[in-house]
Amino acid sequence: MLALTATPMPTPSMTVAPELVTPGFIGFAAVVILLVAVILLILDMNRRIRRVRYREEVRDELDAEEAARAADEATETDADLPVTREGDDDPERR
Repeated sequence: MLALTATPMPTPSMTVAPELVTPGFIGFAAVVILLVAVILLILDMNRRIRRVRYREEVRDELDAEEAARAADEATETDADLPVTREGDDDPERR
């Protein structure tokens, strides 16, 4: 029967004033300043990443144009050369 009875719990009393425990205006201002700084850093990072991506795309396009130009020049140069048979450059055959 003793195990079935409820044990009374003491109610805690406030020993510190609630105004001393809260962060107050200084804590709020610090959080707002941190929030603004993080947002500005994220915006700047996105801008820089976008700029790097655009530069890479332009660089790839320029490389592709240069490769196409080099291929065109190579085909034009090959068309101007006389046709030789394999082994014509052999010094022993002269």
